[in-house]
Amino acid sequence: MSDAIKRIFPLGFPWETEDPFLFCVYHLDHYPKGNEQMEPAVSLEGRNLGNDFTIKDGWRMYHGQTVPGFPYHPHRGFETITIVNKGFCDHSDSLGAAGRFGLGDVQWMTAGRGVQHSEMFPLLNTQADNPLELFQIWLNLPKANKFVDPHFKMLWHEDIPVIKQEEAEIKIIAGNFLNNIAPSPAPNS
Repeated sequence: MSDAIKRIFPLGFPWETEDPFLFCVYHLDHYPKGNEQMEPAVSLEGRNLGNDFTIKDGWRMYHGQTVPGFPYHPHRGFETITIVNKGFCDHSDSLGAAGRFGLGDVQWMTAGRGVQHSEMFPLLNTQADNPLELFQIWLNLPKANKFVDPHFKMLWHEDIPVIKQEEAEIKIIAGNFLNNIAPSPAPNS
């Protein structure tokens, strides 16, 4: 078992993967207090608004101009699994779905034949900082499923099995582990 680890990749932005059909990205932003419009309650001067991926003062605006995040953009032919451990994400899409999730919730979105959506990070706390920790995986759909109807499903943190082993907590968001079955991401399930 001494050769079980084949290669170690540095955790960059995004994560390097060997598979071109897999994309992983980890966001950890230490956002400041928000204002009444859910924007940073600090100056945005000196930021490359619309394309701010450089960590400055511990956080990034990404493609957001006022509220951090990713305004409307298209997806097609793959699935995204978004886990928000800290903070919140406001989702809206071309299918008419909209909502806020966070604090351990998981969104499973199948883009299929195409969907436009927005993922914004509202800074709700006006009295203290607004940390955001988000992990996202993009999975390329197999050829037979490329043009399925798009849908998304929320896996609320209260419904996600959590296994505690030694010093680790394992959230089961797909499949099963030690007889604990994840909620299904399939529509209408």
